[in-house]
This record gives sequence, structure tokens and C-alpha cells, in this order.
Amino acid sequence: QSIGCDDYLGSDKVIDKCGICGGDNTACKVVSGVFKHTLTNLGYHKIVEIPEGATKINITEMSKSNNYLALRSRSGRSIINGNWAIDRPGRYEGGGTMFTYKRPNEISSTAGESFLADGPTNEVLDVYMIHQQPNPGIHYEYIIPGDNVISPQLLAHRRPGEPLNGQLGMPEGTNHEDEDLHRETDPLPGQSAGTFPVIQPGRFPSHQPENQVPAVQPPRQNREHNWKQIGKTECTTTCGKGSQYPVFHCVNRITHEEVSESYCDSSTKPIPEEEACNLFPCPAFWDIGEWSECSKTCGLGMQHRQILCRQMYANRTLTVQQYRCHHLEKPETTSTCQLKICSEWQIRTEWTSCSVPCGVGQRTRDVKCVSNLGDIVDDEECNMKLRPNDIENCDMGPCAKSWFLTEWSDRCSAECGDGVRTRSVVCMTNHVSSLPLEGCGNNRPSETTPCNNGPCAGKVEWFAGGWTQCSTECGSGTQQREVICVRKTEGNFDVLNSYECSYLEKPPSQQSCYLKPCGSKWFHTEWSTCSKSCEGGFRVREVRCLSDEMTASSQCDPQLKPEEKEPCNTQDCTPEIDENCKDKYYNCNVVVQARLCVYTYYKTACCASCTRVANRQSGFLGRR
Repeated sequence: QSIGCDDYLGSDKVIDKCGICGGDNTACKVVSGVFKHTLTNLGYHKIVEIPEGATKINITEMSKSNNYLALRSRSGRSIINGNWAIDRPGRYEGGGTMFTYKRPNEISSTAGESFLADGPTNEVLDVYMIHQQPNPGIHYEYIIPGDNVISPQLLAHRRPGEPLNGQLGMPEGTNHEDEDLHRETDPLPGQSAGTFPVIQPGRFPSHQPENQVPAVQPPRQNREHNWKQIGKTECTTTCGKGSQYPVFHCVNRITHEEVSESYCDSSTKPIPEEEACNLFPCPAFWDIGEWSECSKTCGLGMQHRQILCRQMYANRTLTVQQYRCHHLEKPETTSTCQLKICSEWQIRTEWTSCSVPCGVGQRTRDVKCVSNLGDIVDDEECNMKLRPNDIENCDMGPCAKSWFLTEWSDRCSAECGDGVRTRSVVCMTNHVSSLPLEGCGNNRPSETTPCNNGPCAGKVEWFAGGWTQCSTECGSGTQQREVICVRKTEGNFDVLNSYECSYLEKPPSQQSCYLKPCGSKWFHTEWSTCSKSCEGGFRVREVRCLSDEMTASSQCDPQLKPEEKEPCNTQDCTPEIDENCKDKYYNCNVVVQARLCVYTYYKTACCASCTRVANRQSGFLGRR
């Protein structure tokens, strides 16, 4: 059978969350919540206050972050992570209880920091967060006792069979002669004697179930054997405050000789009380923390770890000044690290051709980030500061410029007599680099040319004929009309000199006109020089489609596009016969073979042969 929390065999009582044996969880109150405030300033920010008497304390960061939890007493004493110094995970005493500070592995874990303590606390404590990045949320929970609740301190420190709060009185028949066999428990180091009640083991009888009749014991003064302390157990530690317990054996009251424990009353055997031993501190040692994450995801980086000088005392580790560890070699706090080999940039293609045939354009090439296994990966895997350029400007030299012209208008500005035909002229950049043009210059081609549709019939006085059709089918043009001085005769008109009508106001003979927008039209340059003087060459010109605003357009009719290239000088090459150019020697072929025609003497003496060779070479170069 199991033993319940009331120390009775067969009892099913357990301690509830309030620390009450056999309680129903109503004697205390659970306080919990989540601190989710958005913080802006770096540094310490108060999260929650833990009141005096709190138990089952749990302060946990909801996810891993670069923030730290800190704990301070209301008196201002730092317990964990105070004064901008980050402590190692471990156990720290404060507020009358022991706090366990946990900080999971920085590389493999995503859990946050936490403070855990069983309590109860004997003073008010404040929990802070050292804010360095957005708050992931801090969960807090603790238990406080209700009204008229037995203090968990007394429950935690009472021995089996001991009455709560000392409410049981001294039983009758107690033999005070044996009080030398019992000891009062000393208060724990660092605590006042009033913190816990003074307990005198053996003074009170153990509680028994109600249905059990206690065994009849003989009067104590008639017993021949008593319990006696004969020594102590070995200290649990060699330094830093350990613990040991007294050892009681059954002895003869008169001879003090040890006998079997069956001779003594087991119910009167004192319960061994813990005693402190080996109070001198242990030697200091270096406490080595875990390595931080590598500063770089690839290539050579750095990682750090915290090294603290620590000393053990009273089963807890304290941080001490570093000079206490000077007798030991201090471990390194930094180290190089490399998770993997970095990817590198590779130029996969040569530069492309420049985007324009003249002027300033751009050219490109293919640049990829390649892993150490040869795979193409995202650019972020490589050092962006070292990325080669994949686009750059290119200068192909200045562009030539040409006059671009439309065809002459089909209509003459006058139906009879002298008139004009028009065309549009514009200077634009020419991308045909083979054209021998350097610029438009000042020789602007004429925009008008004369035309005449025959003589007009005479009229009387100032005679103004009807307006001609507009000189252009679209856009701005001009209209003409004939204005003459005439004299009307019977059935005829005689034309007079203009001065004969000078006293009359002469009607205008020309005006501007605009039928409709032209839209896009084909413009072209002048033909270039023929590539050969005979045997068929070619000449070129550039043709562009331009809008009314003289900008490039794609709205022209492709079937009306003027030719950009045409043959020229198709006649055969026939050398001119010069009677004064004859060979004076029969072996001029030797002169040609020896290539002596470059000398004036041979060129004159063998004129015909040297001329034929020169013509053949000229024709060959032309065909090339």
C-alpha cells in the first residue's frame, strides 16, 4: 500500500496545487497572464510583480528572441541579469526561494527564456525584460494563498506526525528526563529563527487513523533502553556547505551499550535533522557557456561564448570576481567557424553587341550565383558587394545626320501659269553607318519647286482667279491664284501692265491652307554614292516612317515604302584607248611580272601593259 501526503499507510490524500494535503484547490488563487505590450525604447521594462507568499512561479518567454528576462527584489537587489550583465543559466536564490534560470540552446532551440521557482517568496519581486527586439510575448503564472490558509512554508517544513502551526499540546505522561536525547532544529543559514517554527522532534506522537487502536506502551520511566546519538553521517560535499545527519542507536540506559533497535520504542526515535558542514567555499572555476550562432551562414565567420568565474556554495553556483579564477587558464571567448563554403559569382557569357549602331547604348552579359556544387542558386547566396556588372553603357561613336525628304506633291499650286510643288524636309540622325554623311550642314534641300500648267486667259481690271488646290494633300500648304490687270473689250480682255491698276487695291495672290493632318508618312534620305563606277554597283538611302510631330511611327503603309537600295552604274567597264599609251618593248610582260610598274620609267615604257594591270586591280577591289 502507498503512503498518502498525511504519512498514513493506505491514505489516498495528495497535495493540491495550493500545497494543502488533501485540499480541494480552493484555498489559493492562480494568477496568470501574457505581457504583449509593444515596446520602443531599448533597456529594462517591468513586466509583472510577484507578491510575497507566491508559489509555483513560472515566467516564460513565448518564443526565442534577442531579449533577456531579469529579476530584482523590491529593495533594489539584482537577482538575475542585473546591471546590464547577462548571467549564465542556473539556480539563483532570491526572495526566500530558489529560481531556476533557463536559456535553451541558442542554435538548435526555438524556445524562449524562463524563470521557475517553487516558492513561497518572502518579499515582493519584480520581473523585467531587457528589450532589444520586438516582444514575442511573456507568459507569467504564480499561486497566492487565500484567506485563513495554512502557510505553504509550514507544510513544506513539517515532519511526519508533526501538528500544523503547533496547535497540538504536550501529551500527558511525557518523560522530561529524556529531553537530553532530543535537539532543537537550528534555523537555516541566512534565515531568522522566526521564519519557521522551532521544531522539537519526538515531543508529539504520530497521528494514527481513527479506526486503529494505538498499541499499549509501558511507562517510559520503566524502560531500560533509550535512543542515543552516536555520531553523524558523512558530509555530502567536501566544500561549499554540505549537509549531514545525526545517527541514533538504541543503548542500555545504564551501561550505554548498543543493542538491537527492537529494544527501543520506535515511536520515540528522534528524526535526524539536517546539519550544515564543510562551510568553507569551494575553489572557483570557469563556467563555459555554449557557442553562439556563427556570424556568417557561409565562409569564415566568428562565434562567441560567455565565460564566467563561478564558485559553489550551499548547493548553488554564484558568480564571483574573475581574479578568483586566475589560478586557472581562461578558455577562449571567441572562435572562428564555417558552416559551409560560400557560393561564388560566375560570368556565363561574353558581352552582347551594343544596342545601337551609333551613339551611346547598352550591352549585357549573363552573371549567375553558383554554389560549390556547381548549381545555380539565388543571388542572395553570393556576396552582392562582389557581383560583377551584367549591364554597362557602350559608345559606338557619333551618329551621322541626314536630310530626310518626302516625295514632291502631285499638284501644282496654280491651275495655269507659274506655280510651285512642295515637299517636307527634316534633319535626323542616320543609323546607316555606311552612308558617307557627317551631318546635315547648311545645304538644306529646297522645299518648293516651280511648275507651270500653261498660260491663263485675260480678264478686266484686277482679275483674281480662283484659288488653286492646296499645295499639299495634308498638313500646311499654300494656295495660289492669278491676279492681273486687264481691260475688257467687246468680247475680249486685254492684259495691261500692272502699273495700270496700281491705284487699285491688289487682291492677294497666295494664302496658306490646311486640309487635314497628314498622319504618318515615309521620309527618306538622298541616295548615297554608287559603290562602283561600272559593272553594276549599288547605292542606299535610309527610309523612315514619321508622324506629324516628326517622331518615329509605325502607321505608314508598308506597300508605299520607298526602296532603300537600288543598283547603279550597270554599264561594262571599257578602258579608254589612248594612242599615246603604248608598249615600247616586246617584253613588257616581264616588267609587269616583276611589279616594276610603280616606277615612272617602266610605267612610261610599258604604258599599255601597266594600265591594263591597274584596271584589273581596280575592278577586283570594286567587286570586293
